[in-house]
Amino acid sequence: MSDAIVKTFGPDVYADRIKRAQALVHERGLSGLIIGTGSEFAYFTGSWMQSHERLTALVIPAEDAPWVVVPLTDAESLAADGVSIRGWRDGDDSYALATQGLRPGTVGFGSSLTANHVFRLQQLVDDSVLAVEVLAELFMVKDAAELEQLDFAGRAIDRVHDVVPELLQPGRTERAVAQDLERLILKEHDAVDFVIVGSGPNGANPHHDFSDRVLEEGDSVVVDIGGTVGVGYHSDCTRTYQVGEITDPEFLAAYDAVRLAQEAACQAVKPGVSAADLDAVARGIITQAGFGDLFTHRLGHGIGLAGHEEPFIIQGNDQTLQECMTFSIEPGVYKPGAWGIRIEDIVAVTSKSVRYFNFQPKDLR
Repeated sequence: MSDAIVKTFGPDVYADRIKRAQALVHERGLSGLIIGTGSEFAYFTGSWMQSHERLTALVIPAEDAPWVVVPLTDAESLAADGVSIRGWRDGDDSYALATQGLRPGTVGFGSSLTANHVFRLQQLVDDSVLAVEVLAELFMVKDAAELEQLDFAGRAIDRVHDVVPELLQPGRTERAVAQDLERLILKEHDAVDFVIVGSGPNGANPHHDFSDRVLEEGDSVVVDIGGTVGVGYHSDCTRTYQVGEITDPEFLAAYDAVRLAQEAACQAVKPGVSAADLDAVARGIITQAGFGDLFTHRLGHGIGLAGHEEPFIIQGNDQTLQECMTFSIEPGVYKPGAWGIRIEDIVAVTSKSVRYFNFQPKDLR
């Protein structure tokens, strides 16, 4: 992978994020936040350490300095500037360490905290809410450094898609193609997130990964791939390809509908539009073409330090899009037992319209 993207942000970035989180906590009248390991923890600390069954958590009080509760066995692995460390040994009450110093009131719990931690923490606080409800705007609206990471990720996965048509030859298996793609992703990324190679009827399963099915002349192939770069941001891009030439008129009509829907939805991205309205743009075109019942999932999902995060571009979500929100636009049509079609780009909201992070052709090739 190229060294052109930074692998960590400076301590000032994390300090500013904690400061903004504290402002939101104060605004909501909460006593603080308790954030478990994962993408939310990394957002505030830069650390991707894992807690396993032991509690590791960042505590952000409404006032005063934050602290991290961490097993002493893992404390040396933690790189988090600007926060104090409360180490604990097996047998200590880590939950008391986490809540000691929080004023009485409601506490926001991070989404990665597992039930065994949540139940114990709930016994020590007055009430609890999901932290993401308090911090949604902070997580969803990306800063310039985050957008740079996502731009790098998008171009990295585009370079992998450049090679896909030559990999899709009759007689090869989905598994062989997937193995090639994993190697190509690792040339451009730090890690492989996922590889989907859905040929023929396997393409009708949106979450098919790959199998030993042999590619045949005239197959359609859904290729959805993604990886991790830099500080931990993700790529995610889908194109639907053909092996040889597809002549099935129903498939070709469906492909045209999906392509038009995807392009129209991208062009409709701008501040003030709701997530539900954006979904409706794509869904309306596909429905008018006669394939509405075969578009079986949401239009898109947010992306950043998590591969799937808010905002979710889905029916019924009245979340208003704001500048610098980033998400996928990925309509699809899936005919059971026959074929599937999906086209996906990652985009960001700009002050007036849309910014693309993927630039692969959308014609059938």
